[in-house]
Amino acid sequence: MSRWFDFDLARRELPGILRKAAVRSAILAVLGVFLMVGIAYAASAGDPTGSATGTAVDVVAKTAGSPTVAEIAQDLGHLKVGTNMFFVIVGVALIFFMQAGFMLVETGFCRAKNAAYVAGMNLGIFTIGALVYWLVGFGLQMGGAGALGTLGGAGGLSGVFEVAKGWGIFGTKGFLLGGSSYDVGIAAMFLFQLVFMDTSATIPTGAMAERWKFSAFAIYGAWMAGIIYPVYAMWVWGGGWLAKLGVNVGLGHGVLDFAGSSVVHAIGGFVGLAGILVIGPRIGKFNKDGSPNAIPGHHIPMAILGTIVLVFGWIGFNGMSTLAATDFRFTMIITNTILAAVAGSFAAWMLVWKLWGNPDPSMIANGMLAGLVAITAPCAFVNPTGAVIIGLIAGVLVVGGVVFVERVLKADDPVGAVAVHGFNGLWGMIALGLFADGTYGDGFNGVSGAVKGLFYGGGFGQLGAQLIAVVVVVAWAFGLGWTFFKLQDRLQPGGIRSTAEDELAGLDATEMGVLAYPDFAGSSTLGGGSGTEVSNGPAHPASAHVASPVTAGGEV
Repeated sequence: MSRWFDFDLARRELPGILRKAAVRSAILAVLGVFLMVGIAYAASAGDPTGSATGTAVDVVAKTAGSPTVAEIAQDLGHLKVGTNMFFVIVGVALIFFMQAGFMLVETGFCRAKNAAYVAGMNLGIFTIGALVYWLVGFGLQMGGAGALGTLGGAGGLSGVFEVAKGWGIFGTKGFLLGGSSYDVGIAAMFLFQLVFMDTSATIPTGAMAERWKFSAFAIYGAWMAGIIYPVYAMWVWGGGWLAKLGVNVGLGHGVLDFAGSSVVHAIGGFVGLAGILVIGPRIGKFNKDGSPNAIPGHHIPMAILGTIVLVFGWIGFNGMSTLAATDFRFTMIITNTILAAVAGSFAAWMLVWKLWGNPDPSMIANGMLAGLVAITAPCAFVNPTGAVIIGLIAGVLVVGGVVFVERVLKADDPVGAVAVHGFNGLWGMIALGLFADGTYGDGFNGVSGAVKGLFYGGGFGQLGAQLIAVVVVVAWAFGLGWTFFKLQDRLQPGGIRSTAEDELAGLDATEMGVLAYPDFAGSSTLGGGSGTEVSNGPAHPASAHVASPVTAGGEV
C-alpha cells in the first residue's frame, strides 16, 4: 500500500491540515453567532423594560380594552386583595420556617442521645396540631372574628358564644373550614393563624425535653391546638372579651398583642413551666442539697444557627401581622423587631460576661430570642428607641429568669424556654402599655384614635388593659397546663415521664428507635444503656463554679 500512499508525508502534513480546519471552524462559528444576533435584533422588539406590559386590555371588562370606571375599580380591588393574600402567604412560609429554627435551637441545647427525639417532637407537633386546629381550634379562635377586611371582607366568621353582649368566649363557626368558611380569604387567615399556633405549641417541647414520653407529648399536642391556645387567642385576636375591654369598660383600645407576646409566647412559656414542675427535673440535674449541676447541650453551633433562622422567620411573624402589604407600617415593625433582637442579645451577652467572666454563646442566643419575644406585642406601636429599650430590658430579664427558674423554683428547663417566652412574653405586653407612642392603631378593637402608652400621655387605660391580660394569660396557661399534666400523669399508664432506664439510655434509642448519631461515641446503642451523658456534675472547676456561670441552653 505504501506504493500508492506516502505515510511519512501524511504525518508531516496532518498537523497543518488540522490547524487550518480548526481556524475555519472557529471563523464559521463566530459568523454563525453574529448571524443569530443579527436575526434576533432584526426581529420585532419585545418589552424588555416592562413599560408596555399591562394595559387596558388586561383589565377584565365586558368590552375588551375599554373598561368602565366600575370595572377598573373591580379589577383594582382584586389586585389589592390579591397582593395582601400573597403577602400573608409569604408570611406563612417565613413563620413555618421558624419550626426549623426551634428544632435546631432545642436539639443543640439538648444532649446527643436525645437529638432525634427532640427533632421528632418539633416536627410531630405540627402534624398533630395542624389536624386538630383544622378540626376545632380555628373555629374556637376565629369563628367570631367577623369580616376579614384586608383579605376580601369575607363574612363567614360570624358566630360567637358570649356570656353577655360584647363579652365573647369562643367562636362557633369555621370548623373544618366548611360551609360559609369555605372561602379563599378565610383559608389565608387559617394558614396564618395555624403557624402561630404551631409556634406556641412548640415551646413546651424544649422546656420538657429529655424525659417526656413521646406518647404523652402527642396527647399534649392535640390538647394545646384544640383548647388552650385557641380559646385565649380568641379573647385577644378573635373579638373576645379581652379585646373589648376598651369598648366595654374604657381601658384604652382593649388588650392589644400585635403579633403574640402573650397569645403565642406566654401561653407556650407558662404551659411549659407547668409541665416541668409536674414532670420534674432530669436525672442528675440537682444534687441532694438542691444545688444544680450543668448538663451542657451537645451542639452550640446548631443552636446558634437555629437562632439565626428564627430571626429570619420573625420578619414574617411580626412584619406580616399587618395582614396587608398596603399597610406600610410593616417596614417600621420589622425595623423595631430587629433592633429589639440585637439589643436583647447585647444586654444578655454583656451581663453574663460581667457576672461570670465568659460571653456565653447560649445566652447571646437566648438574649436575642428574648428581645424578639418582648417586641412581638408592641412592635407596631412603638418607635425604634422604644424598641431598643424594650430589647435591653428583655436581655437582662432572660438572664434573671433562668436563674429564678433553676435556683428558686428548682425546675429544670434545658433550653431556657420559660424565661425566653414566658417571662418576656409578659414584659412585651406591659411594654406596649408603656411605650406606645400614639402614631398607629386608630380604630383597633373598635376604639378611635391611635394607641398611646403611659409614657406618651395615654394614662393608665392601655396599661391597665395590658396588665389584666398578663394576669389572665398566666392563670389560663399555667393553671390549665398544671391541671392537664397532673391529670394526664395520673391517667396515662406509667405517667408522662420516661422511665429512668430509658432516660439514662437516651430517648433516641428507647422512645424513637433510631439514633441521630449512630456512629457517635456518646450515643446509646438501640435498646442499650449509656451512663456517659447522665450528669457531668459541675461544668466548671470548683473555684469557678462558685460564681454559678450560665451554661449552654440557658441553664445556671
